[in-house]
Amino acid sequence: MKTVSRRKFLSHTGMLAGGIYPAMLAMGMLRKAPASPFQLDGDAKGKHVIILGAGLAGMASAYELMKKGYQCTILEARERAGGRCWSVRKGSVNQEMGRPLQTAGLDDGLYFNAGPSRIPHHHQLTLHYCKELNVPVEIYNNVNEAAYYFSEGKGSLSNKKIRAREIHNDRRGYMSELLVKAIDQKQLDAAMTKEDAQKVIEYLRAEGGLDIDKLYKASARRGYMEEPGAGEKVGRIADPYKLHDIIASGLMDPDFYNVAEYTYELQMTMFQARGGMDMIAKAFEKQVGQFIKYHAEVSSIKNTDAGVSISYKDSTGEHKIDGDLCICTIPLPVLSNIDHNFSSDVSRAIDYVSYIQTGKIGLQFKRRFWEEDEQVYGGITHTNNELTQIFYPSYDYLGKKGILIGYYNFNDKAKRTGELSFKEREQLAMEKGALIHGQYPKEFENSFSISWHKTKYSLGGWALYSAEERQTVYKALLEPDKQVYFAGEHLTYLNAWMAGAFESARSVVEAVHKRVQAA
Repeated sequence: MKTVSRRKFLSHTGMLAGGIYPAMLAMGMLRKAPASPFQLDGDAKGKHVIILGAGLAGMASAYELMKKGYQCTILEARERAGGRCWSVRKGSVNQEMGRPLQTAGLDDGLYFNAGPSRIPHHHQLTLHYCKELNVPVEIYNNVNEAAYYFSEGKGSLSNKKIRAREIHNDRRGYMSELLVKAIDQKQLDAAMTKEDAQKVIEYLRAEGGLDIDKLYKASARRGYMEEPGAGEKVGRIADPYKLHDIIASGLMDPDFYNVAEYTYELQMTMFQARGGMDMIAKAFEKQVGQFIKYHAEVSSIKNTDAGVSISYKDSTGEHKIDGDLCICTIPLPVLSNIDHNFSSDVSRAIDYVSYIQTGKIGLQFKRRFWEEDEQVYGGITHTNNELTQIFYPSYDYLGKKGILIGYYNFNDKAKRTGELSFKEREQLAMEKGALIHGQYPKEFENSFSISWHKTKYSLGGWALYSAEERQTVYKALLEPDKQVYFAGEHLTYLNAWMAGAFESARSVVEAVHKRVQAA
């Protein structure tokens, strides 16, 4: 049997991590997300299922149930379907608690995803529904070495925009150099032969770009001060930043960990729905929209001896609807304020689970200066200030105008930002963003912001659990409360992802159908 040397294995592994995997996926050398329609035996037996919420979990549940002949009624408090799967466009509206109604003044054809914006290549069910419902997808550029790091502080590299590739390669180089020195000096407490140590050193030299003396020096991988070109134009490489300066400037702090390359859900290849993520919601709405009652705000959920009784109000007044079973996809912070007769364990879980505070702002500009002036095509700039992240659009490259997500922040930063008025949020995004892109003031046209934790009918971005809560309150919601089942990303280990909504919907639909067949 042919063997592969450790050096070759390390080399090949490094190549896979760096770029061969996406190419193999594109060429069909790796298995794509399978198209796997839900297979359920038996019929609906005339049952009526009331679904609370026309987000992805609610619509996916209805879509699968209706294939088997179930009568479904979907109650949605908003004027639109999709829930947090929402792309902001011209005329989009949003209502935050204690704020006036906000209407987007974006140009026709421009949009930004206020909720989910990425689909990991391994979220097979999400990609399956895109395929089944004819939603085209395109590559989403999540990792871009040409984007920036910006650290406010007192270090020599602070308050400067620095290309991600420069910091990535300098950090990698210095870490490799330190490890090589430790191996050379036999300071690693590990069982390693001399031959193995030499092979690891050779790998680290390649990984870190070390010179013949095993020292880190700048190389072309971190970019050029002057680009190479024709004739005698060989290009000029800048000196690396000093390790001390990188550390002192906060560029090795958690704000700048290279999460996007290593986190499973953020690894390339990633996708997005062409034309906006709401195209996925619209595709489901096309299938089940005739059964959705919009502007239907649920006020009461009651289990009865015969089934369930749901009260809701709309512009015409109070209404009540009865059904055999109910699937509730209402976000838990919202559900906590709705009258119900659930068990004490379920009621306690609903009240206990917290959701992340998070917000985004879309900034429309007259021209795509990040592309024209700075060659940034997609990807994310990371900061340690209130912005946290700036997202560059992965669509309409080389177009005339464009929208940046001017901040995408979380927790305390999102809380502080959410307390600002819409105008103050815009001013914050403009002020901090201009430190990175000086073109902001001249090119800016308008903005639209959303704080999900302040948005009516959401009251948060996604559910958060500790390990202990997964064993207590989480499990309490996995089981039905008599005739009421619970579904949504908050009932999976895929919190924040559309895949969580879809996986939960299928799990609950299967449980509902099994119950009906057994009756």
